[in-house]
Amino acid sequence: MNNIMDIVSFLINHKLILSLLIIATITLIRSLTLKTIRGDALFLSEEQRKWMSRTKNGTFTLLLVILFLLWQSEISEFALSVTAIAVAIVVASKEIILCFTGSIQRASSRSFRIGDWIEVGKLCGEVIEHNMMATVIQEIDLHHGQYHYTGKTATLPNSMFFTYPVKNLNFMKRYVYHNFSIVVANFVNLYPMFPVLEKKIEHHCEEFIEVARRYNSVIEKHAGVDLPGSEPHIHIGSGANGEQVVHFMLFCPTDQATHLEQEIRKDFMEEYEKRFPQSAE
Repeated sequence: MNNIMDIVSFLINHKLILSLLIIATITLIRSLTLKTIRGDALFLSEEQRKWMSRTKNGTFTLLLVILFLLWQSEISEFALSVTAIAVAIVVASKEIILCFTGSIQRASSRSFRIGDWIEVGKLCGEVIEHNMMATVIQEIDLHHGQYHYTGKTATLPNSMFFTYPVKNLNFMKRYVYHNFSIVVANFVNLYPMFPVLEKKIEHHCEEFIEVARRYNSVIEKHAGVDLPGSEPHIHIGSGANGEQVVHFMLFCPTDQATHLEQEIRKDFMEEYEKRFPQSAE
């Protein structure tokens, strides 16, 4: 018993050693917990990522609180001694402060959570981790209409949330408004092609159109706005040099968007070749 009291007294009098022991213990517990959550899975599920993020943030917060309580008297004395240079410290730590406040802003506004698709500036991706300093996303190629992972991981400082708007694209994980265009150089009347194309597009979409209508209705109710609808849309515009540009818009499953685009392009080219054989040559 005396030995235990001597050890406790020694650690209290030597706070640096006690701090190192606390850091080592919490780090070990954190590593074991993360290893247990991950298990033998080759790919992490959304639920696993959530619990891993909670574990990392929780242990980090616990460590900060314990160390603050342990060194409270020294911190108070230090704070009084640096009053004269407080402004310089604030300026030097501006980005760190912005990251912390950005984390608070994200948590209070609930703009996104782990597993959501977001767009910040020119970066799009799925959130795989967030903490007090940064948010990590798996980049997704949305700007080229591909909707697949690029294999790149982007770390966004939370201070970016004050500079760029955060767009939550979570509904696009299942269904997406897919837009693409076909340029026709020759000036010919394309409108007679539309009924045939619309029937072919309806045939391509018939297996999911009912689900798409229900999902579109759910999004409209959640957002409180009137969306374009789940039906395919075709319209013609003009390019910079006077060429005709045929625009298509589909509300379709995200994982089928690229395939459907290729099928519709094929249908358009076949129909165009039938109606305008001389122009196609």
